[in-house]
Amino acid sequence: MSERFLVVPFLVALLLGTMPVIQVATDEAPFLTGDRCIGCHKGVENAAGVDVSIGLDWRASMMANSGRDPYWQAAVRREVMDHPEAAGAIEDKCSRCHMPMANELDRRADGVARVFAHARGGAGTPEMQGLANDGVSCSLCHQIRPDGLGTEASYVGGFTIASDGPAAGRAVFGPFSPDEGDAGIMHSATGYRPEEGDHVQSSELCASCHTLFTHAIRGGGMEGPEFPEQVPYQEWAASRYAAEGRSCQDCHMPVVEEPVAVTGVLGQPREDVSRHVFRGGNFFMLRLLNRYRGELGVVALPQELTLSAQRASEHLRTATAVLAVENATVGEDGLGFDVVVSNRAGHKFPTAYPSRRAWLRVTVRDADGGLIFESGAFQHDGSIAGNDNDRDPSRYEPHYEEIDDPSEVQIYEAIMVDQNGEVTTGLMRADRWIKDNRLLPEGFDPAGRESRIGVRGDARADASFAAGGDRVRYRVPSAGASRPFTVVAELWFQPVAYRWAENLSAYDAFETDRFVRYYRSMASASAMPLARSERTVR
Repeated sequence: MSERFLVVPFLVALLLGTMPVIQVATDEAPFLTGDRCIGCHKGVENAAGVDVSIGLDWRASMMANSGRDPYWQAAVRREVMDHPEAAGAIEDKCSRCHMPMANELDRRADGVARVFAHARGGAGTPEMQGLANDGVSCSLCHQIRPDGLGTEASYVGGFTIASDGPAAGRAVFGPFSPDEGDAGIMHSATGYRPEEGDHVQSSELCASCHTLFTHAIRGGGMEGPEFPEQVPYQEWAASRYAAEGRSCQDCHMPVVEEPVAVTGVLGQPREDVSRHVFRGGNFFMLRLLNRYRGELGVVALPQELTLSAQRASEHLRTATAVLAVENATVGEDGLGFDVVVSNRAGHKFPTAYPSRRAWLRVTVRDADGGLIFESGAFQHDGSIAGNDNDRDPSRYEPHYEEIDDPSEVQIYEAIMVDQNGEVTTGLMRADRWIKDNRLLPEGFDPAGRESRIGVRGDARADASFAAGGDRVRYRVPSAGASRPFTVVAELWFQPVAYRWAENLSAYDAFETDRFVRYYRSMASASAMPLARSERTVR
């Protein structure tokens, strides 16, 4: 089909207001913000009338809001204040995956990547701020080339964007063989020309940003050892999910279960279209972005972010873990029972950024409903009752095989220490994990995998902590209490743990003050129960 035959549908799209014409991508300006893509990638519904549009799903995701994320900005500010001599390197590493389009252009222009100049209200140009605040946008992911994905060099934002494109237009990769009509419209409207690229459906694409190694910054220009700050790809690769060929996208970008178009303009129905919902676990940040949308410059509609947070919560409840109360007995020494938690995620749970934690909340009531035991109660300020780390930033709660006191709580988390062995939440101080008992995925063999993803601390000696989950024995004194007993076990999850937020309060800066204010206003909603099991013991 010649280009002149594409003019009519292209003009129709313009008249209908579905395709804004502002600029097109060039070698000098290779990126466009997501609103340019949404112009066509909207107005798509399935047979039940549910909107499955790629663009609208994306803009309410954490991917679209990674540059606006106030917790991330506060964490970067904290690191820069701790290590001013390394500010440039810190901003470069942190913006590579949170503000990737601006980072790429900064690197090409003068080699100096920026975070705060490009953030909302910064001193950067409106164009660069627009790209930075668009986060992980359409024209970034779909311009990543397949070269070297999955190799060590591709990690820590080591993806490759072509520095120039052919005369026919800059290549953007997708899973489908492009239709000539659609390709012509895209090229005319954006300067991009779609190409088939299977790598966009590979876990290795995700690994380029979701694998982060850091090195502690020490005095005199010295670096600490390599520290695996977040490695969900490697955890996945060590699980049965990888062995079975289930990719990151299979869980986080579920396919539409019927043929649908990918665009509302001249689009032909396609099989197995992946929804760009990027469902994950950060329900809290999605709600926070919605509540403070004006201050943060959020563009997704309130109802879109509400739906995105609901999807995240539902995903956590249905695809993360299951609980069971087993082996319950009552004897002279009291009530005993096991709580068994099984990990259903394709990696450790929790995974990635170490502010995330899960824990067991266990209660026992007597026949009259009186509470005779409780471990792991969630408190309104975002802390966990009995957790040593929440009470004292220099300590941390150990891993337990058995719990017999309400002050003990089983928390699945990763705890970092610096070169002196002191507990820290500063990534640029972290030398090693002192504790990592995050739940292992099914099929995981820690003895046969690289040390960067192994178990750390007391859990290594716990035979009940193994691939697929954990078993904890509870012993509760019950003298004088009337039967039957009701045991309720819940697994709770919190994306930003109390200590990780509270430690920011020591830093007097706009970004840190802002996030602490946000967190304290919403702390009571910062965690949620994922799984529950109840057992009556007679």
